[in-house]
Amino acid sequence: MNSAFLQYPAAAEFGKVIPKAKIYEHSGANTRLKDLFVEQVEQIVWQYKLAPETIHLPARPGVPEIQIFTIQLKGPELHQDVLRSIDRAIPFPIVFELTFEGKTQIIAAYKRPNEADTSRWVLSDYFASNWWPIDSKRSAIPVALHLGSLYEQLLQRLIPLPARPQETLIELIARVEQVQAKQRELDRITARLTKEKQFNRKVEINAQLRALKNKIEVLTR
Repeated sequence: MNSAFLQYPAAAEFGKVIPKAKIYEHSGANTRLKDLFVEQVEQIVWQYKLAPETIHLPARPGVPEIQIFTIQLKGPELHQDVLRSIDRAIPFPIVFELTFEGKTQIIAAYKRPNEADTSRWVLSDYFASNWWPIDSKRSAIPVALHLGSLYEQLLQRLIPLPARPQETLIELIARVEQVQAKQRELDRITARLTKEKQFNRKVEINAQLRALKNKIEVLTR
């Protein structure tokens, strides 16, 4: 069972369709972004509102509510700039459920207020589950003492590495982002190796690859 695929309480159901024009208005969308919405997004529904009055958990600074948005896609791809613009337009943490041809994917970024200016939000990279059949069995939402703890648990179910003992969510995400950056570097250097003809350059590139693999191993341990 996909632990990120959750059964939200009926009392939290909101079910409000969000017009794309509202997102454009509040996110300052340019022509390119509007084109992405038109090409890729069928409909956006504000599906659930997890708030003190709907699920009886107290709010926390930065997590006054958690919104669950369903986005019905026109194709299998969704550009992350579309998600970023929705995240910019809505001043609450959001978990997205993408749906396409009978399948669902859960995706979210860690969203928190900017310490220097709390009217602005800071977003991490996006973390996503695999695609699952839309009628898959959903897990119960995790037990939490407040909305801040619930939000962290929802995100940890999407993050590809487990947290280390005493590691905070921000530290875990920073470590995942380091791993992803090193993996991209590894891919670039591997591509260079396949094109290299000179033996002594191949030896140097192999040494770089070994060092990078060791760094990734340390970060993922």
